[in-house]
Amino acid sequence: MTTPTALCAGRVAVVTGAGRGLGRAHALALAAEGARVVVNDLGVDLDGSGAGSGPAQQVVEEIRASGGEAVAHSGDIATTDGAASLVATALDSFGRLDTLVNNAGFLRDRMLVNLDEDDWDAVMRVHLKGHFLPLKHAAAHWRAEARVGRLPEARVVNTSSGAGLSGSVGQGNYSAAKAGIVGLTLVAAAEMGRYGVQVNAIAPAARTRMTEQTFAESMAAPGGGGFDAMAPENVSPLVVWLGSAACAGVTGRVFEAEAGRITVMEGWRPGPTVDKGARWSPAEAGAAAAELLAASETPQPVYGAR
Repeated sequence: MTTPTALCAGRVAVVTGAGRGLGRAHALALAAEGARVVVNDLGVDLDGSGAGSGPAQQVVEEIRASGGEAVAHSGDIATTDGAASLVATALDSFGRLDTLVNNAGFLRDRMLVNLDEDDWDAVMRVHLKGHFLPLKHAAAHWRAEARVGRLPEARVVNTSSGAGLSGSVGQGNYSAAKAGIVGLTLVAAAEMGRYGVQVNAIAPAARTRMTEQTFAESMAAPGGGGFDAMAPENVSPLVVWLGSAACAGVTGRVFEAEAGRITVMEGWRPGPTVDKGARWSPAEAGAAAAELLAASETPQPVYGAR
């Protein structure tokens, strides 16, 4: 156990998908560090079906029982009205908004040839649109604050995945959405920096409803009281830091977080290159590409590949 340091004292944080798993762990960790928290959760099942306010309210009660301040929000943040009301809940309840943690999501895994259009759309909606709309409404608030001379120390933490960085067999929709979140993070960091907003992303590995079935063996909790490497609480300290004023100057970055390990991810950048100075023939282009590939680093394996 670590001792709280009030790293987020005075801040107001919103966490989406915070009724269970990683989101719950983030909300509790932010509250433990002094943040007042808006706990968003639609209360849906693993595949996105159903809804209920119970999970969000339970986390609120946990925070309050520990002496913190929190309110629940059970709106659908993948709609304009739901995302707008999320920001409004923070402002109406606590008078400000400092940190947005985008975490909500669910799975509908299929191999590509079996993946229905509805399952593609649903996963894209909750992960990618569910990041965009809260970010849009929070950023609009922060921009308005900056324009009247109240430059915020605002923070956004988005949630990508190893599947979005390297691909994952059977998760074409999820992988594409999580890769899109990385692109959204980079654009938001570039656009919003002038308004005092820093935007970063994490790619966590932890035991949640989405992973404990798909990766049951590797996600299982250890026996005998040993270090639970896959506990979602292991990821939250980095989220708290990225959501605090202490991370000044850190923006547009992606971090992997798993167990006791934190990794700065270094994405697409130029590798070996050759320039003929004229148009290639197909055969020449192929030969050149083969030489470049031979000189390049071996790519990371696709998750789930056999």
